[in-house]
Amino acid sequence: MFAHRNFIAAGIAGLAMGLSAAAAQAETWIMASGYPEDNFLTKNLRMFIEDVSANTDLEIDLQSNDTLIKLDAIKTAVQRGQVPIGEIRLGVYGNEDPMYILAGVPFIAGTYEDAWRLKDLQKPYFEKKLGEAGVMVLFYQPWPGQGFYTKTPVETLADFEGKKLRIYSTATQKMGEMLGFQATILPFAEIPQAFSTGLIEALFTSPQTGIDIQAWDNTDYFTYAGAIYSKNAVIVNKAMFEALPADTQTAILNAAEAAEARGWEMSAATTKEQIGVLAANGMTTTDAPEPIMARMKEIGKTMVDDWRATASPEAIAVLDAYLAE
Repeated sequence: MFAHRNFIAAGIAGLAMGLSAAAAQAETWIMASGYPEDNFLTKNLRMFIEDVSANTDLEIDLQSNDTLIKLDAIKTAVQRGQVPIGEIRLGVYGNEDPMYILAGVPFIAGTYEDAWRLKDLQKPYFEKKLGEAGVMVLFYQPWPGQGFYTKTPVETLADFEGKKLRIYSTATQKMGEMLGFQATILPFAEIPQAFSTGLIEALFTSPQTGIDIQAWDNTDYFTYAGAIYSKNAVIVNKAMFEALPADTQTAILNAAEAAEARGWEMSAATTKEQIGVLAANGMTTTDAPEPIMARMKEIGKTMVDDWRATASPEAIAVLDAYLAE
C-alpha cells in the first residue's frame, strides 16, 4: 500500500511538473492595431489569432482601436521590438518609399482582381525593404473601394472646389488637390475632432471608415468611386518570429495565408452591405458621376508618371511587370 501511495504521489508530482513545463513553454505576444473591434479588418485579425492559438502554444493579445499604440507608430514599435506584431497601413509610409503608395494611385488597380495581382508582385519588394528594417510581413488585407463623404451633393467637379478634405496618404492628398480640394492628411483617430473644429468638412475614404467614425454625424452624402484598393499589412518583428520553434513559425505562416485569402473575401463582400449601413443612418449614397470618374482616371495617369519620376529602378520594374500582365 505504501509503495502504491508513493507511486501515486510520484505520478501526481510528475503531472504537476509536466503542467509547469507546458505553462513555461506558453508565450504571449501583444499585438497593436488601429481599428475598432467591429471593423472587418479587426474581425479577420481575431480569426487569425484564434487559428494561431489553436495550433501553437503562442497566445496573441490584440490591443485594437489605437488603445496601445497609435496606428502611424506601429511599424516603428514592431521594428524596435516594443511589440512583436502589429497591423500597419502601407499608404502612411509614402515618404519612405514610393512603393508604399503605388496601390493608392487612382485606378492603377481599380478592381479586387487587379489589386490582388499588384499585391503579389509587390511582395518580394516589401520583403526586402521591410526585412532590412528587421520586419517581415505575415499577410496583407485590402480596404474596400473609396468614396467622398460630403455635406452637399456631388454632381460636378465644381462641388469639390475649395472644400477641406481629409485624406490618409500622400497619394490621396495629391489626388484631392488635383480635384480642387484643400487636402489634409490626418490620422484616423483625429477625424471627429477635425470635423468639430472645422479643420475638415469632407472625407475621401472607404465605407468601412465612414462607419467606424459615424460619418453621418458630420456629412450627409456618400459618393462611391471605387478607384483605390489600398492595403494594410500585418507585420512581425523578424528576430522575434525566428526565435519561435520551427513548428510554431509554420503554423503562424499557415494561419497568415488563410487570413490573407479570407481578408480579401471579407473586404469584397462588405462593400455593398456597408454602403447600406450608411444609407440606413440617413446618408444619401450614389455612384460618382461620369465626369468625376473620368477626371480621376486622368489624375491617375498623371500620378503614375509622377510616381515613376521618384521611384527606384527596382520599384519601377514591379510596376512595369504589373502593367505588362
